[in-house]
Order: sequence, then structure tokens, then C-alpha cells
Amino acid sequence: MQQQAYSVRAILGGGAPSDAPVTVKGWVRTRRDSRAGISFVHLSDGSSFHPVQVVAPNTLPNYESEVLRLTAGCAVEATGIIVPSPAKGQPFEMQASAIRVIGWVDDPETYPIQPKPHTLEYLREVAHLRPRSNTIGAATRVRHTLAGAIHRFFDENGFFWVNTPIITGSDAEGAGAMFRVSTLDFANLPRTPDGRVDFSQDFFGREAFLTVSGQLNIEAYCLALTKVYTFGPTFRAENSNTSRHLAEFWMIEPEIAFADLSDNATLAERLLKYTFERLLNERQDDLEFFDQRIEKGLIAKLQGIVASEFARMDYGEAIRVLEQSNQKFEFPVNWGVDLQSEHERYLTEQYAKKPVVVMNYPKDIKAFYMRRNDDGKTVAAMDVLA
Repeated sequence: MQQQAYSVRAILGGGAPSDAPVTVKGWVRTRRDSRAGISFVHLSDGSSFHPVQVVAPNTLPNYESEVLRLTAGCAVEATGIIVPSPAKGQPFEMQASAIRVIGWVDDPETYPIQPKPHTLEYLREVAHLRPRSNTIGAATRVRHTLAGAIHRFFDENGFFWVNTPIITGSDAEGAGAMFRVSTLDFANLPRTPDGRVDFSQDFFGREAFLTVSGQLNIEAYCLALTKVYTFGPTFRAENSNTSRHLAEFWMIEPEIAFADLSDNATLAERLLKYTFERLLNERQDDLEFFDQRIEKGLIAKLQGIVASEFARMDYGEAIRVLEQSNQKFEFPVNWGVDLQSEHERYLTEQYAKKPVVVMNYPKDIKAFYMRRNDDGKTVAAMDVLA
């Protein structure tokens, strides 16, 4: 009789029965053997940060021939009874009655994802296996939870999700830093009489690019459906290798008809608090890993954002605060400059000591589609700094 299969997350969360055998399938993280003739196999299926411990006795018929040969990366199906674990840090474990090896690792000595820390640079070299690492696995689960929370938030608040084009002929930001999409033979480009590339012979009969924003599309839908948002991949060809610039990322762009800048700021604050609260509740183990290994204080920061009431200030007020701070900034502060990371950190970490919404920026440093304020110098734009 085939046993019901459960995920590792369900088992560790107490969702598997304890009065009947169950099955779990996954990949071996580690195997430890005791002198008492018992092996402890840590099995992960990616559903949670922590693996489940499978206790394999030497009475299993394939104990000598297979269990003792298990190494990191082997695919296994384990069947047994779920019991409370006496070991620290794991609520339940499986007392195995059967272990079936689904797939072996051909050369355990060269298997890339060993049970030890790996740098991101190294993981880029083994892209086909890096999802099995702690870092990439945790990041994937966190992104999944964030994406789900984003969609739930907007759905619960009456928004429609609009899928905007990825290939476009327009520059929604007006910055000109776009990746070009073309099927032309670059070794033999067609030319116009004046020597320019003849894009009329390209796939679309004109120039085409990867989108930098769904803004213009979503604004059109907003004027028909009232409350809409887009959430999808965005591409920027800015030649800037800093943490503030990414060539590819996913961006949220909500639009509301019959709303003002204050409504927009309130929406942003509510969205961030909602998604971070869901993340804290649903991905505690993954966040603890990031807090310990990647960014110290991450959990406290997220908890602080959820618990705080965001401060709000006009751009002009933010500039005055920075000018009067007596701080020696690398980038000088004056009205009209775009805020740099050091300016944002001072406003959030030292001045307000909580997230800050900066509103009404100079029109010259914001996109052309921003609504111009009555003063003629600023536009109704806002940024959340945290």
C-alpha cells in the first residue's frame, strides 16, 4: 500500500499524522552514522529551510548496501512514522521503516553543493545546482512569499493586475538607458541612404526595446478600471555597477484614479507593512538565516518597519535637515540634487529613526510624466526611504 507523501515543511510543522506511516521525498543534505548501528539522514525537499531528520536503523534490508553509501545530493524516498524529536532545534523526525534511493551522485567527492558555506561567486559557477544551497533556496522561498503577499494585498484592496508588455517601442522613463531587441544580423546590418541602421527591416519594422517601466500602459488602464497595478520584470541599461542599480528586476507600479500624493504614500506604507508582516510570519527560518549570515539585524529592521508610523516630509524639508545636520557627506547637499544613499541613511537612521516618505521632488530630477505642482518647480512624486 502506497503511503501518503508529505513535504518536509508539513512534517516539521506538525502537519503529518503520527499514527500511520508517511512518505517524504527529497535530497540528502548530510548523513551521520552512530556506533549503535543507526544512521541519521538529513533530507530536504526545498519546502523549508531546515531538513527533516530520517533515523535509519541497521535493520533496514538495504542499510549496508545503500543507506551507508548515501551522500549529499542523493535523491531519496523515505517512509516511516513521524515522532517528536529528542534532538535540539527540530520538533519532529522520522523513524524510517524503508528508504528507497531514487538517484545517486556519481562522484560524491566533486559534488558542488557540499554541506558548507558557499560564496555567491562560487554559486554562479554551478547555476544548475545552486537552488539546493541555503542562500538561493531561502531567497527563492522569500521571493515566492513576497510575490504572493503583493498580489493578495492589491486583490484585497480592489486592484486589478495588468500585464504590461516586456517588448516595447517607448521609453517610459525618458532616460534613454534601454536594452535593444533586434533580430538583425549585426555582421551585416542594413543601412538607410544616410548610413543609419535600417530598422524597418527588423522584426517589428521599427526599433524595439525591453521595457523600463509599465507606467504609460498602466496609466491608460487606470483611467478605465480606477485601481490597477503591474508587477513584473523591468530592464535598465544604466552602466552603473552599484547596489542602487540593477539591469533586471521586478517592479510594482500601482495607479489609482481620483487620488492624490498623500493617498499614494499611504498605499505604499500599507503595502510594505502588509508584505513584511506576512514574510515575518511565514518565512521565519529563512529570515533567521539571512539575519545570521547575510545581513545582521534584518529581522529587527523588518519588525521596525511593520510597527512604525512612517514619517513624511517634503523634499525641501529633507534638504534643510541634511544641511543642518553638521554631517560631512561625500556628496554635497543643496536643493535640486537627487538624494544619495548616505543622505537617505541619515534621514532614516539618525534623524527620524524610522522609514521616511520624501514628497514633492524638483521636477528636473523626476520623470516627465509626474504631475507638476502649483509652484512650477516641484512635481507630485514621492519615495519611501527605509
